[in-house]
Amino acid sequence: MSQTNYLLEMIDISKEFPGVKALDNVNFRLKPGTVHALMGENGAGKSTLMKCLFGVYIEDNGEIKIEGKKVRFNNPHQALDNGVAMVHQELNQVLKRDVMDNIWLGRYPKQKIGFVNQEEMYQKTVAIFKELELDINPKIEIGKLSVSQRQMVEIAKAVSYNAKILVLDEPTSSLTEEEVKHLFKIINKLKDNGCGIIYISHKMEEILEISQEVTIMRDGKWVATHKATELTTDKIIKLMVGRELTNRFPPKTNKPSDVILEVENLTALYQPSIKNVSFTLRKGEVLGIAGLVGSRRTELVETIFGIAHHSEGTISLYGKKVENTTSRKAIDNGFALLTEERRASGIFAGLSVGFNSIIANLKDYSSLGLLKNNKMDKDTDWVVSSMNVKTPSKKTLIRSLSGGNQQKVIIGRWLLTKPEILLLDEPTRGIDVGAKYEIYQLILNLANEGKGVIMVSSEMTELLGICDRILVMSNGRVAGIQDVEQLNQEEIMRLAAKYI
Repeated sequence: MSQTNYLLEMIDISKEFPGVKALDNVNFRLKPGTVHALMGENGAGKSTLMKCLFGVYIEDNGEIKIEGKKVRFNNPHQALDNGVAMVHQELNQVLKRDVMDNIWLGRYPKQKIGFVNQEEMYQKTVAIFKELELDINPKIEIGKLSVSQRQMVEIAKAVSYNAKILVLDEPTSSLTEEEVKHLFKIINKLKDNGCGIIYISHKMEEILEISQEVTIMRDGKWVATHKATELTTDKIIKLMVGRELTNRFPPKTNKPSDVILEVENLTALYQPSIKNVSFTLRKGEVLGIAGLVGSRRTELVETIFGIAHHSEGTISLYGKKVENTTSRKAIDNGFALLTEERRASGIFAGLSVGFNSIIANLKDYSSLGLLKNNKMDKDTDWVVSSMNVKTPSKKTLIRSLSGGNQQKVIIGRWLLTKPEILLLDEPTRGIDVGAKYEIYQLILNLANEGKGVIMVSSEMTELLGICDRILVMSNGRVAGIQDVEQLNQEEIMRLAAKYI
């Protein structure tokens, strides 16, 4: 350990990309046996700093020390070999392989003759899950797990490296309240064993509960480092955005009117899924969908959009029955879906902002088999401008944008299709407080224009703050629908557990 007793020191770290200075002489220090939160708006440089630590990026200037020894990792494998593990916000897993394959990929235990020792791999996985109190079958195909279960598998994988430095990037974005408590129990156990944990999150209440120190970044620069006990939510917001943000939600000026969407007795073809779901949506209304993990909220919007098929029930728009048997037909019928997993099913990560803006609306750009480049450029400019997307140019690869800006591109993409009904599945997942406000304002603007918005969210305060009514799902069924004025978090939780 160095004389300063730091487990990790990142000193004057700078990193540039074409047109963007992502990090500008950033300093960060981590003590052993502590949780050090790293906060900032999307695009502040948090993930870039951690990717420099993990060997995904090579810093342009500055130095990194672990236990006082200077290190420079050229790839994540070197970082893992030196006791640094990272759980990324966007899960990168081999979905067709089982859980234990995903944990031991690239370092399989071998038999003497060189074959993979399946039994040893199974027993090692069982031992880790037992230590972490995870009830997951090591032999199940990982793609069949919920997002929250897959997140816990990634955390178990990081723990399996016996890392002395563990980076958790938005680890609770897909977890229920009970799962968050379980994660905190794991974190405290690792902390007690001397592990230093870097915790990236936008959830300020969690930060103040789990961390000992908090570092805040803004625009690629270090702003401040404080003890968590010295901070409040308001102080953190002011340091993050550089100004007071007195209201977390914009004022609701939308005025819901006539019913435009009727869903009656909708039952999914393949069970277990949604069963006998009925509700209405009014013009200019934001309808929230609440429920615990496993309540089938995502299955509901996917069935409405035609990704999942239904065996019974009807969907009617403006009193006319519509057959959303495929997503293409749903789009043609005036529906749009923003999916929960942005990287897996929302963006084309290796393609430009421009491509991602216009891809859902290609039929409008074709004439005699040729594409109208001028119209595509004009519509891309509209998305970037009207959605307030922060990007060096429309030719920039979308994967290099922050999560909030990626989300705004996707919303703009769907608006180009001129939908009547917007289905938003966790639209602010992994997005900072400033960008969240912008997304909320976009949603309310759409409602003011007479669109019908259905919004799935795991954050009850978000649903109560922006929605007009909330539909609570429980085990694939509707447990209740009420105006937000008649609801609180306790009542939502009571309804969410109704059919469990």
